[in-house]
Formats: sequence, C-alpha cells, structure tokens
Amino acid sequence: MGAHSFRAALRVAPITTLAAVLAIVAFATPAFAATSEINAADIAWMVVATALVLMMTIPGLALFYSGMVRKKNVLATMAQSLAAVAIISVLWVAFGYSLSFVGDGPWLGNLDRAFLAGMSMDSVNPAAKTIPEALFMLYQMTFAIITVALVAGSVADRMRFSAYLVFSITWFIFVYVPLTHWVWGGGFLGSLGVLDFAGGLVVHLSAGIGGLVAAKVLGRRQGYGVENLSPFDLSLAVVGTGLLWVGWFGFNGGSALTASPRASAA
Repeated sequence: MGAHSFRAALRVAPITTLAAVLAIVAFATPAFAATSEINAADIAWMVVATALVLMMTIPGLALFYSGMVRKKNVLATMAQSLAAVAIISVLWVAFGYSLSFVGDGPWLGNLDRAFLAGMSMDSVNPAAKTIPEALFMLYQMTFAIITVALVAGSVADRMRFSAYLVFSITWFIFVYVPLTHWVWGGGFLGSLGVLDFAGGLVVHLSAGIGGLVAAKVLGRRQGYGVENLSPFDLSLAVVGTGLLWVGWFGFNGGSALTASPRASAA
C-alpha cells in the first residue's frame, strides 16, 4: 500500500509542479504589465500615424502644389517640399525637439536633448508616457515638416529656391519652435489653459499667417494679368488632395498619442 502510494505521488508530482509554475506565471504577468508604461498597441498606431503625416508632405503637398503652378516651376515646387523634409528633419534632431519639448521654461525649452543626447529606447516624454520618446520625437518632427512646407504654398512660383531655404530655416527657428513650446511643451500659453489638440494653433494658424505675411512682402505676382499663369496639371493637385485627406487620419488620430477611443473619435 505504501509502495503504491509512493508511485502515485511520483506520477502526480510533475503535474503538480507544472500547475504551480503556471499559477506563478499567471499571477506574475499582470503585475509586470501594470508596472510597464510602454504599450505595444500605442506604439503600433503611432508608427502608422507618423507615416501618414509624413505622407502628407511627400508626396501629398508636393503633388498638390506642383499641379497648380506653371510647367517651368513644377520640379522646383516639388523640390521645396522635399527640401523641407530634409532640412527640418536635421534641425529638429539637432535642437528643435529639445527646445520644443524638453524643459519647462515659459518661453523656450533647453538643450538637454540636443542631437538626441541621453535618449534611449526605454525613455519616454512626459507628454506621451506609453510610447518611446524616439517615436514621440519622430511624430512631432512630421508636424514641424508639414508646417514649414505649408507656407511654401504662398510663395510657390514666386520665390527663388535658395531664398526659400533661408526663409524656411529662419521661420522654423524663430516661429515654429517657440510656438510649439508655448502651447505643447509646457510654455506660458499652455500654463494659461490654451488647448490645441491637433495643430490648429501651432500648425494651421502659424502657417497661414506666415504664408500671408510672406505673400504680402513679396508683393504682386510678376506677369499677373499679362502672362499665361494657368496651372500645369490639376490632376496632380487632385491626387495630392487625396493623399492629404488620407493623411489626416494620422494627423488628427495620432494627436491622441494612444490607440484609444479618443484617437478614433479624433
């Protein structure tokens, strides 16, 4: 009887041990998930949203603007959008992100994240605690890119390419970066209760006013009313409009910075 009980215990022991291990894992996993702030679903959605917003500039704006200018300026107008992507990406990594979203000064941030210094795969920004800081930085970079590129619509077919580059760099440094910090980065406007969910102030209002001022400074278009200023190909503008429309899902929905009902409502 004792030998039989001993053999039965040997057969039951592995099963009991396995059940104990599974129980430990089952109880430990929720605790681990609770302490981890990074959310895989939020990461996946924000990667898609970042790609959609970047698509709004290239090829969205590039096609939209180039289809409405004269034939001789089609490539130059496309190059303006491409140049905005290249230049603003470098400036954003160098100092734009740090001055916009790092530090809590009322007027401007600091340079602690200049050239992404100290940024790791696990670091997060207080404004987006469920995604890596690198992804948050890239998403905000696409906003900076399209804001500068939007202004090009007011000077398309009217400004030399070299002058446009100087204008874009200057406008980004002295207008976009400070305004972003004031509203989104902990600046004085945000502390006063100013709300901007998806760029109504930081992107659209600033780009609209910037474009209006630029057009006013340039004055009347040369050849207006005398030369043939008909657009090269409006079908390009229609395609660009479609890409901008689709990209808006990333622009508005991604502004929630999470894969949540708030993002779907946006």
